[in-house]
Amino acid sequence: MGACCARQDVGDQDLSKTFTLGEAQTLLPVVEALLRKAREAQATAAELEYEMQLSHRIFVSGGLHVEVSVAARRRAERDKAVQTAKDTLAEIDSIGVQVKDLEEGLLDFPYVMDGRTVLLCWKLGEPAITHWHTEEEGFAGRKPLDSRFGKTERLN
Repeated sequence: MGACCARQDVGDQDLSKTFTLGEAQTLLPVVEALLRKAREAQATAAELEYEMQLSHRIFVSGGLHVEVSVAARRRAERDKAVQTAKDTLAEIDSIGVQVKDLEEGLLDFPYVMDGRTVLLCWKLGEPAITHWHTEEEGFAGRKPLDSRFGKTERLN
């Protein structure tokens, strides 16, 4: 796939941004649409990269004449898709939502529970945010939301 978008966490994340469950649920359709856009751009970039590498291998083995203008156009299309993915991920980041795995479609919304930041966890395809985990546990340690998450208002 290349280095365009395979990231496990957001480096420039404003860690002070937190959400209530209500805020996270309300934002979910917006960030889901952005996530889908980033995934689409990533897939396009990967397809174009594969196509370019395949053409190059065939050319190097003497089996294909490469039209420079076509190759340049495909490279520009790939670069645009990579930039679209990066820009879309940056937009999600600016909202305060963490993209944990673009390919799997994993998003985390920081939430304060008992004075400690935990993560409301959502995976592409789920109808709503129904799980949470600590930063240390990650997705593998996610648990269903319980009564501690029923509050939709901020305490402060």
